[in-house]
Amino acid sequence: MRELRRVACITFSRPALHAMVLRFAARRVLLMLAAILLVAGCERLRAETLPPSFDIIARFPHDSNAYTQGLVFEDGALYESTGRYGYSDLRRVDLRTGRVRKSVALPDNRFGEGLALLDGRLYLLTWESRVAYVYDAGTLAQVDSFTYAGEGWGLTADGTSLIMSDGSDSLRFLSPKTGAVERVLHVTRDRSPLSKLNELEYVDGELLANVYESDWLARIDPSTGVVRELVDLADLYPRRKRRDADDVMNGIARGPVAGTLLVTGKMWPTLYHIRLRTPAAR
Repeated sequence: MRELRRVACITFSRPALHAMVLRFAARRVLLMLAAILLVAGCERLRAETLPPSFDIIARFPHDSNAYTQGLVFEDGALYESTGRYGYSDLRRVDLRTGRVRKSVALPDNRFGEGLALLDGRLYLLTWESRVAYVYDAGTLAQVDSFTYAGEGWGLTADGTSLIMSDGSDSLRFLSPKTGAVERVLHVTRDRSPLSKLNELEYVDGELLANVYESDWLARIDPSTGVVRELVDLADLYPRRKRRDADDVMNGIARGPVAGTLLVTGKMWPTLYHIRLRTPAAR
């Protein structure tokens, strides 16, 4: 064995070993590139072969400087809440033109979040300040406020309670009068928690949620928390066209026609009127 080792050392000189290492590394790089190209090809094939899960009915202008956090459409009026410190506000917007008809600024130290309408009042969350502001929907005058624990993300209403997300898999049902927690719903997909739930909308007996930092729209059973479907809306506004990585999809509202939705994103130039191809479960 000693002689064999000695012969091997003589046979494979340092330059030869160096060349072997280089060839091995190059082969590994080529294999990795081939794997990447194969995955990319599969994804492209998937995108080309899977039918879209929604139809675009119309496109409307949207303020590309609006860091959209909440969206509500009711009786012909479009309401929007926007975020970022020093820029957050509540606004009433003309759907057809995207023009802001009226707005109310939040204090500079408040970061606006989700928005909901219930019984003629608009409820607007803040991110880290743990306070919700309540406004008259007709005048946008502030009429009340309440506090809550943790961060505020998305907000909607089911006709009785407010429903709030906080970036986790939990949805809190709140009393609109006091903000007290009535119950907590944990959202799951394939029996695993689905977190980063952001903007919310309650439509036709199901909860819709944007999944933060993605283009997914989760359709959730409000009784069980089970995700019925994840809808991929990436084709609405492709990421390559967006100005910044923060320009994610965020904003869901009941549409002006039954069975339709209005959707947009942070700093998006367009608000989309769409219809999901799979009807809501009854």
